[in-house]
Amino acid sequence: MITNCHLFALISVIVSVSSSTNNEFCSKDQKSCSEEHNKYSRELNDWSLKIKEQINTAINEYVPCKVENCSCHKSVIDEDLVPFKGGITKELYDRARAKATKYQIIDGKLYREEECHFPARCAGVEHYLVAIAAKMPNLELALNTRDWPQINRAWGHPKAPVLSFSKTKDYYDIMYPAWSFWEGGPAISLYPTGIGRWDKHRISISKSAEKWPWEKKENKAFFRGSRTSDERDALVLLSRAEPDLVDAQYTKNQAWKSDMDTLYAPPASEVPFEEHCKYKYLFNYRGVAASFRFKHLFLCKSLVFHVGDQWLEFFYPSLKPWVHYVPISPRASQEDIKKLINFFKEHDDLANEIANRGFQHIWDNLTDKDVKCYWRKLLKKYAKLVTYDVVKDNNLKLIY
Repeated sequence: MITNCHLFALISVIVSVSSSTNNEFCSKDQKSCSEEHNKYSRELNDWSLKIKEQINTAINEYVPCKVENCSCHKSVIDEDLVPFKGGITKELYDRARAKATKYQIIDGKLYREEECHFPARCAGVEHYLVAIAAKMPNLELALNTRDWPQINRAWGHPKAPVLSFSKTKDYYDIMYPAWSFWEGGPAISLYPTGIGRWDKHRISISKSAEKWPWEKKENKAFFRGSRTSDERDALVLLSRAEPDLVDAQYTKNQAWKSDMDTLYAPPASEVPFEEHCKYKYLFNYRGVAASFRFKHLFLCKSLVFHVGDQWLEFFYPSLKPWVHYVPISPRASQEDIKKLINFFKEHDDLANEIANRGFQHIWDNLTDKDVKCYWRKLLKKYAKLVTYDVVKDNNLKLIY
């Protein structure tokens, strides 16, 4: 029971804290306090105007791509192949082969060396290669199924035509659609065989988006994932400080050893993509390389906050900041993140518009058909650059 004496003591503490807080910001007098407040308000207003200008400029300059023959992503193929415009020689291929798994397409049949570093990842790739092999010329590929790209020009690596699912612009690697479009994505308790089957997720997540239209979504930011990078720390710490604004927690991954790996908190349970749709604001961070979750978040018709712009998958360049998602620096502070979330809470219609554009772009331009189309165009253009005769390697096994 709270007595008058206890109540008086409690009020005294509150007044004391309030006074010290005011003194911190108003060390001189009420006039200086008011001036500081007005200065802060002006700075915040100026910042908000800059954000609006960036959004308006991005939208005015944006030209939607044609929804046909995976044309949204054609420029990525052309750009990735530029270093090899002089031709892909046997020497270049052998250099790449040392870094990756060997595949051949011979007379419409797909072959692979016996060993695959990640069998499920190879299976995810092979689903698409088998589908297009019959219409491909004879060729051979050095296909990397590791998370990390292989040929870094900034480190002085000589160029080689290694195919990788993700890279930064420092790498010569040629991007291909990740194995996780079909099979072999990150294996977690919710998806024990890997995320995979993009065609099924498109249906299940978009149905969840219908169940949680914008006006019914919870008005806060959401994130679940393991601590593969400290870039995620600011959001998690902001969540602990302001749980009404953000719900962001670390889960346990294969490398988890103790609560230290989740910033001294027990690991949170993993949450299906479909349940992400309950929230208005969703955060995407890179993993070891690019994040496999990025494309899934857009299907919720929630506003996607994309942190960092270095790591790429083949479809990233078609997405435009402020048009389809909100860009954030990987070194953004808790205060930076808080300001951006609050900006869009105060400009709800603007947030909804960007969320809908992001959804529509992914829905229209990243179908399973688009993935097959990208593979087909990539391999045909690659094959035209090959300057040597591809001879069947009898050490390879027939996939199909």
